Amino acid sequence: MFFEIPQQQILMIAGAFLIGWLLSSISSSLGGKFKARKRDPRDDRIRSLEAELRIAQSDAESAKEKAEGLDQELGELKEGIEKRDNVITHQQQRIDKLNSDLKDSVMKTRELRAELSDRATESLRSEVKLREVETELEVAQASTDLIATGVLDYSLTPEADDAEEQEELLDESDMTKAAN
Repeated sequence: MFFEIPQQQILMIAGAFLIGWLLSSISSSLGGKFKARKRDPRDDRIRSLEAELRIAQSDAESAKEKAEGLDQELGELKEGIEKRDNVITHQQQRIDKLNSDLKDSVMKTRELRAELSDRATESLRSEVKLREVETELEVAQASTDLIATGVLDYSLTPEADDAEEQEELLDESDMTKAAN
């Protein structure tokens, strides 16, 4: 069938097809420019709303991801705070215990200081008494030595009351000699 048509007709059909195609592409490009000028503003609004919707959806997704990250961070911070609270509580208990131990130690130290002060006072008193006794012994020894050498002779004194005192002194001196 294609071979029965003369070649001139085929070329004319092909040329007509080509011319139709050129005219349709020219008319469509001219018509597209004309339609572009007369586009409906609602279409532009719809396109802009769709673009805003896509942006809002991507922002919402990123906000969800941030929120999840913040939730995880919040959980970690809560755990950290709980751990710090436990450490602080433990340290506060140690401080309270140490304070009570310190108070007890201070009380014991005060008691020991008071006891030491009392002992020092007693020691000082006993030392003073010991010195007094030593002084009395030295005096008694000296008087005994003087009596023994004959420098002091109380038997020659006229007073009778003194005789009794002399006897007491002699008795004391004899006791001291026996103690030595």
